[in-house]
Amino acid sequence: MKAFFLDRDGVINESHNVNRAEDLVLLPQVPEAIKALNECRFEIFVVTNQGGVGLGYFSVDDLDAIHKYMKQQIEKAGGKLREIKSCIHKPRQGCDCRKPKPGMILELTQKYDIDLSQSYLVGDRDVDIQAGQAAGVKTIYIGEKKPGNVEPDFIFKNLFETVTKLREKGIIH
Repeated sequence: MKAFFLDRDGVINESHNVNRAEDLVLLPQVPEAIKALNECRFEIFVVTNQGGVGLGYFSVDDLDAIHKYMKQQIEKAGGKLREIKSCIHKPRQGCDCRKPKPGMILELTQKYDIDLSQSYLVGDRDVDIQAGQAAGVKTIYIGEKKPGNVEPDFIFKNLFETVTKLREKGIIH
């Protein structure tokens, strides 16, 4: 099984404080990009740091409602997420799941028997790229310019461009 591990804020949805389902705004063409990845036989996982739960800004129930809403919006356009993993610990709590550590990716890899050599992580922050590199997957940075202290395998403006360009180059199919 091959996979795309997607960060949430800044890759799937606008990167502002999302503390309730109604705060979540999907970025343009994200559902279509996920559907295209599904058509290329990739399993799609979301791996997201959500320290706001640990800090008390919102609850686990709020986070579950946000993710249920996100999943429904993606499924309306024909895309499918296999699983959503969240690190809900406070920042600097020292857990193994908070990116830049690869805990969430490695846990999903074991659970679903994922081939890391055929898998990718897409993120918009240095910690995302570091987690992907630590897990042994190819990394894709979403942003206008290369991040300062990491070397991702690819840089694209958004998830839809990522899928389009990788397909055009024959890297995924």
